[in-house]
Amino acid sequence: MEIKNILKLAAEKGASDLHALVGQEPILRIDGELLNINKVLGSDFFPILSSTDLLAFVDDLLSEEAKKLFLENKDLDSSCEVEGIRYRLNFSFEKGEMKIVARVIKNDEPSLADLNLPEVVAKILNYHQGLVLVTGPTGCGKSTTLAAMINHINNERRANIITLEDPVEYIFRAKKSIISQRELGQDMNSFASGLKYVLRQDPNVVMIGEMRDLETISTALTIAETGHLVLATLHTYSAAQTIDRIIDIFPPHQQSQAKSQLSMVLRAVISQRLLPKNGGGRIAAREILLNNSAAANLIREGKIAQINTVIETGSSLGMMTLASDIKRLYSEGLIDKTIAESYLEEALEIKKIKK
Repeated sequence: MEIKNILKLAAEKGASDLHALVGQEPILRIDGELLNINKVLGSDFFPILSSTDLLAFVDDLLSEEAKKLFLENKDLDSSCEVEGIRYRLNFSFEKGEMKIVARVIKNDEPSLADLNLPEVVAKILNYHQGLVLVTGPTGCGKSTTLAAMINHINNERRANIITLEDPVEYIFRAKKSIISQRELGQDMNSFASGLKYVLRQDPNVVMIGEMRDLETISTALTIAETGHLVLATLHTYSAAQTIDRIIDIFPPHQQSQAKSQLSMVLRAVISQRLLPKNGGGRIAAREILLNNSAAANLIREGKIAQINTVIETGSSLGMMTLASDIKRLYSEGLIDKTIAESYLEEALEIKKIKK
């Protein structure tokens, strides 16, 4: 029962994640649902995992230096590759026992079309400066969407693309662009320090795996302001909440400046969820805000609650609300009515849809 064999099996069964923790058999997340591995296999091959099993898994996946760091900090992000398939790894402790969660990263190079991203996203990526944010809860496909954006730029124009990731997930092959992928802990000490020096590396496009703190967000805004395209993620649930989060992270005496800066550099916010798809698999529902003059004015004035109105009235420009996209998915037969209702704030609206 080697961890690399279990990781390989997770990929073969189409799992997005593998959970390994003491006292349970390995657990796979398939199409958003957590399933015991033996249920997936239809057998009792895998026993309950023990402390010894988890220690062996950690020994197999981490170098001595990385293992020492994990034991000291009690948390560690890493990655590995098994037979050509990459995995994002998280090591942690629970109730004093080791725990591993692995995210399966597909080999293919995702495209905007593969992810059903609307045409307006390709137009956004034609900009040579500004800030584009991909947001949503954990596991909603933010990293895959960013990868599709990088692939699009790589295929379309000559640019120097620098990514800052924790850890490196998709491996990009240079086509028209130069691509440098920097991993936290291996190639830089923090996102903030990596961003501090990135302007000396002649970038055109900077991708930030996650904007986590004030220093990272502040530097990202400055980079976007100085003639670079910045792609980044935030764990927020909507465009309005994303703008609020960015502004609120600044001290009160800097918030007025932050509003002004954000209103100028923001290009778009793409917020998404992954919903169970009819026939199996999952499909993304999205909210898209494009920063037009109306949105920029609301950001400067701090009237963030009115951002939703801009989205609702901007459909001709390519904007969409999450509710309207969920309704579209239902009307096209891509998701079930019960799924649509569960994700809609105004569930009764679904009754008005004619299939």
